[in-house]
Amino acid sequence: MTIGEVAELAGVSPTTVSHVFSGKRAVSSATRERVLEIVQTLGYRPNNVARNLRTRQSRMIAVIVPDITNPFYSVLTRGLADAMSGADYGTFVCNTDGDVTREQRFVEDVLDRGVDGVVMAAVNVSPEAIVALADLGPPFVCMGTDVQHPHVDRIWADDIAGAREATAHLLTDGTHRVGMIQGPDDSGGRGEGYRDALAAAGVPYRPELVEHGNWTRQGGYAAMRRLLSQNRPPEAVFCANDLMAIGAMDAAREQGCSIPDDIRLVGFDDIEAATLVSPALTTVRNPSYETGRTAGDLLLSRLSGGHAGGQRSLVLPCELIVRASSQVRPG
Repeated sequence: MTIGEVAELAGVSPTTVSHVFSGKRAVSSATRERVLEIVQTLGYRPNNVARNLRTRQSRMIAVIVPDITNPFYSVLTRGLADAMSGADYGTFVCNTDGDVTREQRFVEDVLDRGVDGVVMAAVNVSPEAIVALADLGPPFVCMGTDVQHPHVDRIWADDIAGAREATAHLLTDGTHRVGMIQGPDDSGGRGEGYRDALAAAGVPYRPELVEHGNWTRQGGYAAMRRLLSQNRPPEAVFCANDLMAIGAMDAAREQGCSIPDDIRLVGFDDIEAATLVSPALTTVRNPSYETGRTAGDLLLSRLSGGHAGGQRSLVLPCELIVRASSQVRPG
């Protein structure tokens, strides 16, 4: 069954049938109902590949993430997909495992496939590389990187403020030895917020109280083991994400430490598992769904022609969620 045959049976032109499918031109309700009845009866499906070749649109958005098994990125991707599906765009996910080479290759690959936009939730390639890729045409939304380009919008959570509040919370009962488990590097704004809170409280920064993980539960476990092996281990630890905080819990229990009596813990992201562990994890709520949804809205405004201007930068607030793992010790 072809669009021409549908048009012949409905007594209209193929162009009118195309307008019924696309919704871009007004068609009378009687004609629309007649066309759709024939389509339903005969099982006709529009040839989207041919349509995309004509319109030079794929109706697909790529999202590039470092670890799809991390619940933060799963929720972010859901927010993006929800935003795009309402406008009849599909979303596909590229998982980089935090590897800069794979990230670069994925971006080049999806551009070759003609995607209409790219959301980069993993940004390990250089800003210069992103600028070169953005020059190729489709709009980008990047998270957590300082890229200057008129076709690249930026969105990020306020990591600095969130980490500052989390660390200050751990300092409230007079605790001075507050450690941190960072990501593989300085954890961006989270490391900065940690140092800011120490400085504001008049507590010196101690490099020996900072360990690095790899954003996973296993990485948090190993980092906590190293912290607890010190002659004077920390009394509290701020972890740069919840998965590492849960791993830190595992290590603390293994060493016979009670949480929060012996050591207090705070994570970052507020993934669902934060409420399922025992004790429930105090954490900073990172608005993952809202971040994905907003990224989708930014792309749609460009793709629909609603925004033809330059770069936009949005910062979403974080919120400290206090639970049992950081409960202040009595007395």
